[in-house]
Amino acid sequence: WESNAIVRYLARQYGAGTLEPREAHAIAHANQWMDWKLTIVGPAHVPAFFNLVFKTPQERDLDAIEKGLAAFTSAMSILDAHLQKSAFVAGDAFSMGDIPLGVMGHRLTLLAPNRPSMPGLDRWLDALRKRPGFRDHVEAIKYTIQT
Repeated sequence: WESNAIVRYLARQYGAGTLEPREAHAIAHANQWMDWKLTIVGPAHVPAFFNLVFKTPQERDLDAIEKGLAAFTSAMSILDAHLQKSAFVAGDAFSMGDIPLGVMGHRLTLLAPNRPSMPGLDRWLDALRKRPGFRDHVEAIKYTIQT
């Protein structure tokens, strides 16, 4: 919850009208997706992420990885369906809602490279990858899957 609070604070303090959208509906939509990430996507990805990134192959719980990747992929398919109808999570413009979900989208591409096709998610991630902030603060963090 702290990360989302920080994103909301920075968006209001330094990005009012841009990162924090002007319209109440778009603000609500961004908040809705940020809270969805916190309550659905975050917990879904944890078993796979921690087993693959922080544990050696001998320590891994393969069942937890399999179930975690299935839950993570399933959750992100909901975002994919939304992004097939919307340029960004809260509408036509990049906003605070895209920041935490962009991290999750990036993690999905690393943890589940053979996932099912997600055209909305892939198009959106391509748009995020063009942003210097995404490149410098999301893609620049290199996760090593312990082998």
